[in-house]
Amino acid sequence: MVSRFMQTAANRDYSKHWQAEGSFPWIFQQPKPPIGERPISVRENYIRCVKGEKPYWMPAYFYESNTVWPDAMEEHPVPEVDGYDWWGVDWFMVEGINGMITRPGTRTISDFANWKEELPWPDLSVVDFKADGEKLQKAMDPDRPHIYECVEGIFERLHELIPFDESLIAFYEEPELLEEFFQKMADYKIESTDQIFKYYGRVDGVLYHDDWGTQRSGFFSNEMFREQLMPATARYLKFVKDQGKFIELHSCGRNMQYVPEMLEMGIDMWTPQANANDPDFLHNTYGKQMTFCFPINIGADWEERQIRAAVRDYVDHFGENGRMMAWLMTESPDPVKEEIARDELYHYSLEYYNRLYHR
Repeated sequence: MVSRFMQTAANRDYSKHWQAEGSFPWIFQQPKPPIGERPISVRENYIRCVKGEKPYWMPAYFYESNTVWPDAMEEHPVPEVDGYDWWGVDWFMVEGINGMITRPGTRTISDFANWKEELPWPDLSVVDFKADGEKLQKAMDPDRPHIYECVEGIFERLHELIPFDESLIAFYEEPELLEEFFQKMADYKIESTDQIFKYYGRVDGVLYHDDWGTQRSGFFSNEMFREQLMPATARYLKFVKDQGKFIELHSCGRNMQYVPEMLEMGIDMWTPQANANDPDFLHNTYGKQMTFCFPINIGADWEERQIRAAVRDYVDHFGENGRMMAWLMTESPDPVKEEIARDELYHYSLEYYNRLYHR
């Protein structure tokens, strides 16, 4: 029986666009302007950088990729305004951050111990992935890499269903039941991601979201991470890699302690919070094994010379392994400053890598 929260998904016309204008899903779904002629395709260069295969220039993160954000995956309400996802989780928009969080006190099951009996599991057979995929492909630039934004990871979904403290208690009180939950969630992630690979055209990589820490440290000891969260997560990520896709991780928090586990699970790239992690430590310790992306924060009062100097300094500081991208950040949207920064990033890093790789 289809749950009441899946009824909307079952009856939605996916040939239409559903996201609210100006929301992050809407922004991700919009077509991007073509990028001018380059020595190799933007897609090939991006993948080279992700895999550590001698890129020709340092990619401008987000600008040089297309995001596959399906309307057909209702991990948040669709459109992204106050409401319920298809798990029955109550979400609301926080205007100050332009993002969604679960409403305090949200509880979809009476107790974690009862999830098998009480949790309505999404029935993906009622979702029209084909129509949604055909619609979204029209905005994709064939010269850019196409990256599936896989939000609400295995751990995140747990603490969205019940209060956060109860989620952590389950690691201690119900370890075997928790393992079953995570493995079933991995099954769901594999099943849903397989639909994306089938119906959304070329997909080059997956950006997997699962926040694992606070501003001070990870939520779990490395031993607990390995024993309880890693097996199901690794199984999902192995499915992605077996399909020939690269893996980027979005994981907020001071999660440097988990980089060995990230590498073991086959993660190619991580975009860590620069204000919670140590960019120099990550670059110096793991920069030959994993690709990272840190921001270049462009001041509102910066002149062109300051922007170009900051970009050159970033390339000089982080470019040596060929496994770094730059996230060009302005305090508020400023197309002129962003264009100056992208221009400098491309031309300066192209020269830098030509020298580095003797081209």
